[in-house]
Amino acid sequence: MSVDESRDSGTGPGRAASPDGAPEGLADQARALAEGRVTSTALVRRSLERIEATQPTVNAFRRVRAEAAMAEAAAADRRLAAGERLPLLGVPVAVKDDTDVAGEPTAFGCAGQFPPKEHDAEVVRRLRAAGAVIVGKTNACELGQWPFTEGPAFGDTRNPWNLDHTPGGSSGGSAAAVAAGLVPAALGTDGAGSVRIPAAWSHLIGIKPQRGRISTWPDAEAFQGITGIGPLARTVEDAALLLDVASGNHAGDLHRPPAIAAREAAGRDPGRLRIALSWKPALTFTRKQLHPEVRAAVTEMARTLARLGHFVEEAEPDYGLVGLSFLPRATAGVGEWAARVPDPRLLDPRTRESARMGRLLGGPVLRRARAAERRQQRRIGALFGPYDVLLTPTTATPPPRIGTLAKLSGWRTDQAMIAACPYAWPWNVLGWPGVSVPAGFSTDGLPLGAQLLGPAHAEPRLISLAAQLQDDLRWQERRPAALA
Repeated sequence: MSVDESRDSGTGPGRAASPDGAPEGLADQARALAEGRVTSTALVRRSLERIEATQPTVNAFRRVRAEAAMAEAAAADRRLAAGERLPLLGVPVAVKDDTDVAGEPTAFGCAGQFPPKEHDAEVVRRLRAAGAVIVGKTNACELGQWPFTEGPAFGDTRNPWNLDHTPGGSSGGSAAAVAAGLVPAALGTDGAGSVRIPAAWSHLIGIKPQRGRISTWPDAEAFQGITGIGPLARTVEDAALLLDVASGNHAGDLHRPPAIAAREAAGRDPGRLRIALSWKPALTFTRKQLHPEVRAAVTEMARTLARLGHFVEEAEPDYGLVGLSFLPRATAGVGEWAARVPDPRLLDPRTRESARMGRLLGGPVLRRARAAERRQQRRIGALFGPYDVLLTPTTATPPPRIGTLAKLSGWRTDQAMIAACPYAWPWNVLGWPGVSVPAGFSTDGLPLGAQLLGPAHAEPRLISLAAQLQDDLRWQERRPAALA
Protein backbone atom coordinates (compact mmCIF):
# COMPACT_ATOMS: atom_id res chain seq x y z
CA MET A 1 0.00 0.00 0.00
CA SER A 2 1.50 3.32 -1.07
CA VAL A 3 0.42 5.85 1.57
CA ASP A 4 2.21 8.46 3.67
CA GLU A 5 3.30 7.51 7.17
CA SER A 6 1.20 9.29 9.82
CA ARG A 7 -0.15 8.67 13.30
CA ASP A 8 -3.54 7.31 14.30
CA SER A 9 -6.26 9.96 14.43
CA GLY A 10 -7.70 8.84 17.76
CA THR A 11 -11.10 7.58 18.85
CA GLY A 12 -12.63 10.52 20.65
CA PRO A 13 -15.05 10.74 23.56
CA GLY A 14 -18.46 9.12 23.64
CA ARG A 15 -20.81 6.59 25.17
CA ALA A 16 -21.70 3.19 23.81
CA ALA A 17 -25.37 2.65 24.63
CA SER A 18 -28.71 4.31 25.35
CA PRO A 19 -29.05 5.22 29.04
CA ASP A 20 -32.48 3.53 29.27
CA GLY A 21 -31.45 0.38 27.39
CA ALA A 22 -34.23 0.83 24.81
CA PRO A 23 -33.58 0.02 21.13
CA GLU A 24 -31.76 2.89 19.42
CA GLY A 25 -31.10 1.89 15.80
CA LEU A 26 -33.58 1.87 12.95
CA ALA A 27 -33.35 -1.88 12.35
CA ASP A 28 -33.31 -2.57 16.11
CA GLN A 29 -36.46 -0.53 16.64
CA ALA A 30 -38.21 -2.21 13.70
CA ARG A 31 -37.35 -5.64 15.12
CA ALA A 32 -38.43 -4.71 18.65
CA LEU A 33 -41.77 -3.42 17.38
CA ALA A 34 -42.40 -6.52 15.26
CA GLU A 35 -41.58 -8.77 18.23
CA GLY A 36 -43.82 -6.82 20.61
CA ARG A 37 -40.96 -5.76 22.91
CA VAL A 38 -41.81 -2.07 22.62
CA THR A 39 -44.67 0.06 21.33
CA SER A 40 -44.57 2.72 18.67
CA THR A 41 -46.23 5.07 21.13
CA ALA A 42 -43.30 4.64 23.52
CA LEU A 43 -40.66 5.12 20.82
CA VAL A 44 -42.32 8.16 19.28
CA ARG A 45 -42.96 9.74 22.68
CA ARG A 46 -39.30 9.23 23.59
CA SER A 47 -38.23 10.76 20.29
CA LEU A 48 -40.47 13.80 20.81
CA GLU A 49 -39.26 14.25 24.38
CA ARG A 50 -35.64 14.18 23.23
CA ILE A 51 -36.38 16.68 20.46
CA GLU A 52 -38.03 19.06 22.93
CA ALA A 53 -35.19 18.70 25.44
CA THR A 54 -32.47 19.44 22.86
CA GLN A 55 -34.11 22.18 20.79
CA PRO A 56 -32.55 24.94 22.93
CA THR A 57 -29.07 23.44 22.37
CA VAL A 58 -28.85 21.22 19.28
CA ASN A 59 -31.79 22.88 17.46
CA ALA A 60 -32.15 20.07 14.92
CA PHE A 61 -35.80 20.57 13.90
CA ARG A 62 -37.65 23.25 11.94
CA ARG A 63 -41.05 21.58 12.33
CA VAL A 64 -42.14 19.00 14.92
CA ARG A 65 -45.30 16.99 14.24
CA ALA A 66 -45.93 16.08 17.89
CA GLU A 67 -49.71 15.62 17.84
CA ALA A 68 -49.83 14.01 14.39
CA ALA A 69 -46.89 11.72 15.15
CA MET A 70 -48.47 10.46 18.38
CA ALA A 71 -51.72 9.74 16.55
CA GLU A 72 -49.81 7.88 13.83
CA ALA A 73 -47.92 5.92 16.51
CA ALA A 74 -51.17 4.85 18.16
CA ALA A 75 -52.48 3.72 14.77
CA ALA A 76 -49.25 1.79 14.16
CA ASP A 77 -49.66 0.00 17.50
CA ARG A 78 -53.16 -1.09 16.52
CA ARG A 79 -51.86 -2.38 13.19
CA LEU A 80 -49.02 -4.25 14.90
CA ALA A 81 -51.43 -5.78 17.41
CA ALA A 82 -53.57 -6.96 14.49
CA GLY A 83 -50.57 -8.80 13.04
CA GLU A 84 -49.58 -6.38 10.28
CA ARG A 85 -45.86 -6.22 9.51
CA LEU A 86 -44.05 -3.62 7.39
CA PRO A 87 -40.34 -2.72 7.22
CA LEU A 88 -40.66 0.37 9.44
CA LEU A 89 -44.11 0.03 10.96
CA GLY A 90 -44.19 2.38 13.96
CA VAL A 91 -40.57 3.57 13.75
CA PRO A 92 -39.95 7.33 14.16
CA VAL A 93 -37.88 9.00 11.43
CA ALA A 94 -37.27 12.56 10.21
CA VAL A 95 -36.99 14.27 6.84
CA LYS A 96 -35.27 17.49 5.79
CA ASP A 97 -36.94 20.89 5.48
CA ASP A 98 -36.78 20.71 1.66
CA THR A 99 -39.04 17.64 1.51
CA ASP A 100 -42.82 17.99 1.27
CA VAL A 101 -44.93 16.56 4.09
CA ALA A 102 -48.67 17.04 3.72
CA GLY A 103 -49.98 19.66 6.13
CA GLU A 104 -46.53 21.19 6.74
CA PRO A 105 -44.75 24.07 4.99
CA THR A 106 -41.58 23.44 2.99
CA ALA A 107 -39.38 26.47 3.71
CA PHE A 108 -35.96 24.91 2.90
CA GLY A 109 -34.19 27.06 5.47
CA CYS A 110 -35.80 30.32 4.33
CA ALA A 111 -37.56 32.98 6.40
CA GLY A 112 -41.17 33.91 5.78
CA GLN A 113 -44.61 32.35 5.83
CA PHE A 114 -44.86 29.31 3.58
CA PRO A 115 -48.21 27.63 2.91
CA PRO A 116 -48.69 24.03 4.07
CA LYS A 117 -48.26 21.40 1.37
CA GLU A 118 -51.32 19.50 0.22
CA HIS A 119 -49.46 16.32 -0.70
CA ASP A 120 -46.51 14.27 0.49
CA ALA A 121 -43.39 14.09 -1.64
CA GLU A 122 -42.99 10.68 -3.29
CA VAL A 123 -40.25 9.71 -0.84
CA VAL A 124 -42.48 10.58 2.13
CA ARG A 125 -45.28 8.54 0.57
CA ARG A 126 -42.88 5.60 0.43
CA LEU A 127 -41.82 6.07 4.05
CA ARG A 128 -45.44 6.07 5.13
CA ALA A 129 -46.15 3.00 2.98
CA ALA A 130 -43.39 1.22 4.92
CA GLY A 131 -45.09 2.24 8.18
CA ALA A 132 -42.68 4.96 9.34
CA VAL A 133 -43.87 7.78 11.59
CA ILE A 134 -42.56 11.19 10.46
CA VAL A 135 -41.85 13.07 13.69
CA GLY A 136 -40.72 16.28 12.01
CA LYS A 137 -38.69 18.22 9.47
CA THR A 138 -35.07 19.01 10.20
CA ASN A 139 -33.20 22.27 9.75
CA ALA A 140 -31.27 23.07 6.58
CA CYS A 141 -29.37 26.18 5.57
CA GLU A 142 -31.08 28.47 3.06
CA LEU A 143 -31.76 26.50 -0.14
CA GLY A 144 -29.07 24.00 0.85
CA GLN A 145 -26.17 26.09 -0.36
CA TRP A 146 -23.58 25.82 2.42
CA PRO A 147 -21.82 23.23 4.62
CA PHE A 148 -23.27 24.71 7.80
CA THR A 149 -26.83 24.86 9.17
CA GLU A 150 -27.31 28.37 10.46
CA GLY A 151 -29.67 31.18 9.50
CA PRO A 152 -32.00 33.89 10.82
CA ALA A 153 -35.08 31.82 9.98
CA PHE A 154 -34.28 29.12 12.56
CA GLY A 155 -31.05 29.95 14.43
CA ASP A 156 -27.96 27.75 14.74
CA THR A 157 -28.05 23.98 14.50
CA ARG A 158 -25.18 22.62 16.61
CA ASN A 159 -23.04 19.50 16.58
CA PRO A 160 -23.96 17.02 19.35
CA TRP A 161 -20.28 16.07 19.66
CA ASN A 162 -19.34 19.67 20.50
CA LEU A 163 -22.02 22.34 20.65
CA ASP A 164 -19.56 25.07 19.67
CA HIS A 165 -19.18 23.50 16.21
CA THR A 166 -21.43 22.95 13.20
CA PRO A 167 -22.71 19.47 12.29
CA GLY A 168 -22.24 20.51 8.66
CA GLY A 169 -24.80 21.17 6.01
CA SER A 170 -26.96 21.46 4.33
CA SER A 171 -28.51 18.35 5.93
CA GLY A 172 -27.13 19.42 9.29
CA GLY A 173 -30.44 19.12 11.11
CA SER A 174 -30.90 15.52 9.99
CA ALA A 175 -27.31 14.66 10.98
CA ALA A 176 -27.62 16.36 14.36
CA ALA A 177 -30.94 14.61 15.04
CA VAL A 178 -29.42 11.18 14.39
CA ALA A 179 -26.12 11.86 16.18
CA ALA A 180 -27.99 13.14 19.25
CA GLY A 181 -30.27 10.07 19.30
CA LEU A 182 -33.45 12.05 18.61
CA VAL A 183 -34.38 9.68 15.77
CA PRO A 184 -32.69 6.44 14.69
CA ALA A 185 -32.23 7.65 11.09
CA ALA A 186 -33.20 10.54 8.86
CA LEU A 187 -33.22 11.59 5.24
CA GLY A 188 -31.16 14.45 3.86
CA THR A 189 -30.44 15.76 0.39
CA ASP A 190 -27.02 15.97 -1.27
CA GLY A 191 -26.31 18.56 -3.97
CA ALA A 192 -22.60 19.11 -3.32
CA GLY A 193 -21.97 16.77 -0.38
CA SER A 194 -24.90 17.86 1.78
CA VAL A 195 -25.46 14.33 3.14
CA ARG A 196 -21.84 13.19 3.17
CA ILE A 197 -20.35 16.35 4.76
CA PRO A 198 -22.64 16.33 7.85
CA ALA A 199 -22.18 12.55 8.07
CA ALA A 200 -18.42 13.06 8.30
CA TRP A 201 -18.72 15.88 10.85
CA SER A 202 -21.30 14.03 12.97
CA HIS A 203 -19.76 10.50 13.04
CA LEU A 204 -22.46 8.93 10.87
CA ILE A 205 -22.98 6.91 7.72
CA GLY A 206 -24.20 9.13 4.91
CA ILE A 207 -25.18 7.69 1.54
CA LYS A 208 -25.49 9.75 -1.63
CA PRO A 209 -27.24 7.26 -3.93
CA GLN A 210 -27.18 7.04 -7.70
CA ARG A 211 -29.13 9.92 -9.29
CA GLY A 212 -32.81 8.98 -9.33
CA ARG A 213 -32.45 6.10 -6.87
CA ILE A 214 -34.82 7.97 -4.54
CA SER A 215 -37.49 10.02 -6.26
CA THR A 216 -37.30 13.80 -5.92
CA TRP A 217 -40.93 14.19 -7.03
CA PRO A 218 -42.77 16.63 -7.10
CA ASP A 219 -39.59 17.77 -8.87
CA ALA A 220 -38.76 15.63 -11.89
CA GLU A 221 -35.15 16.24 -10.87
CA ALA A 222 -33.62 18.57 -8.28
CA PHE A 223 -31.15 21.39 -8.92
CA GLN A 224 -30.60 20.47 -12.56
CA GLY A 225 -29.89 16.85 -11.61
CA ILE A 226 -27.09 17.43 -9.11
CA THR A 227 -29.18 16.88 -5.95
CA GLY A 228 -30.38 13.54 -4.66
CA ILE A 229 -31.98 12.27 -1.45
CA GLY A 230 -30.02 9.99 0.87
CA PRO A 231 -30.04 8.45 4.37
CA LEU A 232 -28.10 9.39 7.49
CA ALA A 233 -27.72 6.76 10.22
CA ARG A 234 -25.33 5.45 12.84
CA THR A 235 -24.88 2.03 11.20
CA VAL A 236 -24.55 0.77 7.66
CA GLU A 237 -27.49 -1.60 8.16
CA ASP A 238 -29.74 1.29 9.25
CA ALA A 239 -28.67 3.50 6.34
CA ALA A 240 -29.19 0.62 3.90
CA LEU A 241 -32.62 -0.20 5.34
CA LEU A 242 -33.74 3.42 4.99
CA LEU A 243 -32.32 3.53 1.45
CA ASP A 244 -34.29 0.40 0.48
CA VAL A 245 -37.52 1.77 1.94
CA ALA A 246 -37.13 5.21 0.37
CA SER A 247 -35.99 4.02 -3.07
CA GLY A 248 -38.23 3.96 -6.12
CA ASN A 249 -39.66 6.27 -8.70
CA HIS A 250 -42.65 8.35 -9.60
CA ALA A 251 -43.89 8.23 -13.18
CA GLY A 252 -42.74 11.82 -13.68
CA ASP A 253 -39.10 11.27 -12.63
CA LEU A 254 -36.45 11.98 -15.26
CA HIS A 255 -33.97 9.43 -13.84
CA ARG A 256 -35.00 5.84 -13.10
CA PRO A 257 -32.03 3.59 -12.27
CA PRO A 258 -32.46 -0.18 -11.90
CA ALA A 259 -33.38 -1.38 -8.41
CA ILE A 260 -30.81 -2.56 -5.87
CA ALA A 261 -31.01 -4.43 -2.55
CA ALA A 262 -29.03 -2.21 -0.21
CA ARG A 263 -29.70 -4.02 3.07
CA GLU A 264 -28.78 -7.34 1.50
CA ALA A 265 -25.50 -5.78 0.36
CA ALA A 266 -24.80 -4.66 3.94
CA GLY A 267 -24.69 -8.30 4.99
CA ARG A 268 -22.46 -9.47 2.13
CA ASP A 269 -18.67 -9.73 1.99
CA PRO A 270 -17.34 -7.25 -0.59
CA GLY A 271 -14.58 -9.58 -1.80
CA ARG A 272 -11.03 -8.37 -2.42
CA LEU A 273 -11.23 -4.92 -4.02
CA ARG A 274 -8.76 -2.63 -5.79
CA ILE A 275 -8.97 0.74 -4.07
CA ALA A 276 -7.49 4.03 -5.31
CA LEU A 277 -6.53 6.48 -2.55
CA SER A 278 -6.82 10.08 -3.77
CA TRP A 279 -5.77 13.32 -2.09
CA LYS A 280 -6.10 15.77 -4.97
CA PRO A 281 -9.44 17.62 -5.26
CA ALA A 282 -10.91 18.84 -8.52
CA LEU A 283 -9.61 22.14 -9.90
CA THR A 284 -11.49 25.21 -8.64
CA PHE A 285 -8.87 28.00 -8.94
CA THR A 286 -9.13 28.60 -5.16
CA ARG A 287 -6.83 27.71 -2.27
CA LYS A 288 -7.38 24.36 -0.59
CA GLN A 289 -5.25 22.69 2.09
CA LEU A 290 -5.86 19.28 3.61
CA HIS A 291 -5.81 19.40 7.41
CA PRO A 292 -3.08 17.07 8.73
CA GLU A 293 -5.45 15.30 11.11
CA VAL A 294 -7.86 14.56 8.26
CA ARG A 295 -4.98 13.19 6.20
CA ALA A 296 -3.88 11.04 9.15
CA ALA A 297 -7.41 9.69 9.63
CA VAL A 298 -7.89 8.76 5.96
CA THR A 299 -4.40 7.25 5.83
CA GLU A 300 -5.36 5.05 8.76
CA MET A 301 -8.55 4.08 6.94
CA ALA A 302 -6.45 3.05 3.92
CA ARG A 303 -4.26 0.94 6.20
CA THR A 304 -7.35 -0.73 7.64
CA LEU A 305 -8.59 -1.56 4.14
CA ALA A 306 -5.19 -3.06 3.27
CA ARG A 307 -5.22 -5.11 6.49
CA LEU A 308 -8.67 -6.43 5.53
CA GLY A 309 -7.16 -7.82 2.32
CA HIS A 310 -7.84 -5.09 -0.23
CA PHE A 311 -5.25 -3.73 -2.62
CA VAL A 312 -4.80 -0.01 -1.90
CA GLU A 313 -2.56 2.45 -3.71
CA GLU A 314 -2.50 6.15 -4.44
CA ALA A 315 -4.09 7.14 -7.77
CA GLU A 316 -5.82 10.29 -8.92
CA PRO A 317 -8.93 10.66 -11.11
CA ASP A 318 -8.74 13.00 -14.09
CA TYR A 319 -11.31 15.59 -13.02
CA GLY A 320 -10.56 18.02 -15.83
CA LEU A 321 -12.67 21.19 -15.57
CA VAL A 322 -15.69 19.51 -14.01
CA GLY A 323 -16.32 22.65 -11.92
CA LEU A 324 -17.38 24.52 -15.04
CA SER A 325 -20.33 22.11 -15.26
CA PHE A 326 -21.18 22.31 -11.58
CA LEU A 327 -21.54 26.08 -11.24
CA PRO A 328 -24.28 26.69 -13.86
CA ARG A 329 -26.32 23.74 -12.59
CA ALA A 330 -26.02 24.71 -8.93
CA THR A 331 -26.84 28.39 -9.40
CA ALA A 332 -29.70 27.62 -11.78
CA GLY A 333 -31.11 25.34 -9.08
CA VAL A 334 -30.85 28.13 -6.51
CA GLY A 335 -32.64 30.47 -8.91
CA GLU A 336 -35.45 27.97 -9.49
CA TRP A 337 -35.98 27.48 -5.77
CA ALA A 338 -35.68 31.20 -4.97
CA ALA A 339 -38.56 31.86 -7.36
CA ARG A 340 -40.85 29.80 -5.09
CA VAL A 341 -40.19 31.87 -1.97
CA PRO A 342 -43.20 33.99 -0.90
CA ASP A 343 -41.08 37.03 0.00
CA PRO A 344 -37.72 37.13 -1.86
CA ARG A 345 -36.73 40.23 0.14
CA LEU A 346 -36.14 37.95 3.13
CA LEU A 347 -33.52 35.87 1.30
CA ASP A 348 -29.87 36.03 2.33
CA PRO A 349 -27.92 38.44 0.05
CA ARG A 350 -25.71 35.48 -0.92
CA THR A 351 -28.77 33.60 -2.09
CA ARG A 352 -29.88 36.52 -4.22
CA GLU A 353 -26.36 36.69 -5.72
CA SER A 354 -26.48 32.98 -6.58
CA ALA A 355 -29.93 33.31 -8.12
CA ARG A 356 -28.70 36.20 -10.30
CA MET A 357 -25.71 34.11 -11.32
CA GLY A 358 -28.05 31.26 -12.20
CA ARG A 359 -30.01 33.53 -14.51
CA LEU A 360 -26.80 34.74 -16.17
CA LEU A 361 -25.52 31.19 -16.66
CA GLY A 362 -28.85 29.79 -17.82
CA GLY A 363 -29.79 29.03 -21.40
CA PRO A 364 -26.86 28.05 -23.64
CA VAL A 365 -24.28 27.91 -20.82
CA LEU A 366 -26.46 25.62 -18.74
CA ARG A 367 -27.23 23.41 -21.73
CA ARG A 368 -23.52 23.06 -22.51
CA ALA A 369 -22.80 22.24 -18.86
CA ARG A 370 -25.34 19.45 -18.90
CA ALA A 371 -24.22 18.16 -22.30
CA ALA A 372 -20.66 17.79 -20.94
CA GLU A 373 -21.74 15.23 -18.35
CA ARG A 374 -21.21 12.15 -20.52
CA ARG A 375 -17.66 13.24 -21.40
CA GLN A 376 -16.93 13.89 -17.74
CA GLN A 377 -18.25 10.46 -16.78
CA ARG A 378 -15.98 8.81 -19.35
CA ARG A 379 -12.89 10.81 -18.31
CA ILE A 380 -13.31 10.46 -14.54
CA GLY A 381 -14.75 6.96 -14.88
CA ALA A 382 -11.54 5.75 -16.53
CA LEU A 383 -10.25 5.28 -12.97
CA PHE A 384 -12.73 2.43 -12.55
CA GLY A 385 -10.94 0.27 -15.09
CA PRO A 386 -7.97 -0.52 -12.86
CA TYR A 387 -9.82 0.20 -9.59
CA ASP A 388 -13.16 -0.76 -8.02
CA VAL A 389 -13.51 2.01 -5.42
CA LEU A 390 -12.10 5.50 -4.89
CA LEU A 391 -11.18 6.50 -1.31
CA THR A 392 -10.88 10.21 -0.47
CA PRO A 393 -11.38 12.42 2.56
CA THR A 394 -15.01 13.50 2.85
CA THR A 395 -13.91 16.99 3.92
CA ALA A 396 -10.54 18.74 4.08
CA THR A 397 -11.04 20.02 7.64
CA PRO A 398 -12.72 19.10 10.91
CA PRO A 399 -16.09 20.81 11.52
CA PRO A 400 -15.74 24.61 11.87
CA ARG A 401 -17.02 26.58 14.82
CA ILE A 402 -20.53 27.98 14.70
CA GLY A 403 -20.53 31.34 12.92
CA THR A 404 -17.25 30.81 11.06
CA LEU A 405 -18.84 30.85 7.62
CA ALA A 406 -22.36 32.12 8.23
CA LYS A 407 -21.52 35.83 8.33
CA LEU A 408 -19.06 36.01 5.42
CA SER A 409 -19.70 37.76 2.10
CA GLY A 410 -20.77 35.67 -0.86
CA TRP A 411 -17.31 35.37 -2.41
CA ARG A 412 -15.59 34.70 0.93
CA THR A 413 -18.24 32.11 1.80
CA ASP A 414 -17.57 30.32 -1.49
CA GLN A 415 -13.81 30.36 -0.88
CA ALA A 416 -14.14 29.07 2.69
CA MET A 417 -16.68 26.44 1.66
CA ILE A 418 -14.52 25.08 -1.16
CA ALA A 419 -11.47 25.05 1.12
CA ALA A 420 -13.29 23.03 3.78
CA CYS A 421 -15.26 20.74 1.45
CA PRO A 422 -13.51 20.22 -1.92
CA TYR A 423 -13.95 16.46 -2.26
CA ALA A 424 -17.68 15.70 -2.45
CA TRP A 425 -19.25 17.86 -5.17
CA PRO A 426 -17.79 16.27 -8.38
CA TRP A 427 -19.87 13.14 -7.73
CA ASN A 428 -23.01 15.27 -7.84
CA VAL A 429 -22.13 16.35 -11.38
CA LEU A 430 -21.60 12.71 -12.36
CA GLY A 431 -24.74 11.48 -10.60
CA TRP A 432 -22.85 8.53 -9.12
CA PRO A 433 -23.04 7.04 -5.61
CA GLY A 434 -20.82 7.76 -2.63
CA VAL A 435 -20.78 6.76 1.03
CA SER A 436 -19.19 8.75 3.85
CA VAL A 437 -18.01 6.63 6.77
CA PRO A 438 -16.61 7.67 10.16
CA ALA A 439 -12.81 7.94 10.15
CA GLY A 440 -12.09 8.72 13.78
CA PHE A 441 -11.71 12.00 15.60
CA SER A 442 -9.43 15.00 15.74
CA THR A 443 -7.33 15.61 18.84
CA ASP A 444 -10.13 17.98 19.93
CA GLY A 445 -12.67 15.16 19.75
CA LEU A 446 -14.32 16.35 16.53
CA PRO A 447 -15.57 13.72 14.06
CA LEU A 448 -13.80 13.15 10.74
CA GLY A 449 -14.93 11.19 7.67
CA ALA A 450 -13.68 9.23 4.70
CA GLN A 451 -15.52 8.86 1.41
CA LEU A 452 -16.02 5.66 -0.61
CA LEU A 453 -16.89 6.54 -4.21
CA GLY A 454 -17.89 4.36 -7.13
CA PRO A 455 -19.12 4.44 -10.72
CA ALA A 456 -22.76 4.30 -11.78
CA HIS A 457 -25.00 1.97 -9.76
CA ALA A 458 -22.16 0.96 -7.39
CA GLU A 459 -24.12 1.34 -4.14
CA PRO A 460 -24.10 -2.41 -3.29
CA ARG A 461 -20.29 -2.61 -3.50
CA LEU A 462 -19.81 0.59 -1.49
CA ILE A 463 -22.32 -0.50 1.16
CA SER A 464 -20.70 -3.95 1.49
CA LEU A 465 -17.29 -2.34 1.92
CA ALA A 466 -18.63 0.15 4.48
CA ALA A 467 -20.22 -2.69 6.46
CA GLN A 468 -16.94 -4.59 6.47
CA LEU A 469 -15.16 -1.50 7.83
CA GLN A 470 -17.83 -1.07 10.49
CA ASP A 471 -17.46 -4.69 11.63
CA ASP A 472 -13.76 -4.07 12.10
CA LEU A 473 -13.72 -0.53 13.50
CA ARG A 474 -16.97 -0.62 15.54
CA TRP A 475 -17.53 3.11 15.07
CA GLN A 476 -21.24 2.77 15.91
CA GLU A 477 -20.36 2.15 19.55
CA ARG A 478 -19.23 5.75 20.02
CA ARG A 479 -21.88 8.29 21.01
CA PRO A 480 -21.63 11.99 21.87
CA ALA A 481 -20.88 12.72 25.51
CA ALA A 482 -22.08 16.33 25.33
CA LEU A 483 -25.74 15.33 25.68
CA ALA A 484 -25.38 12.24 27.85
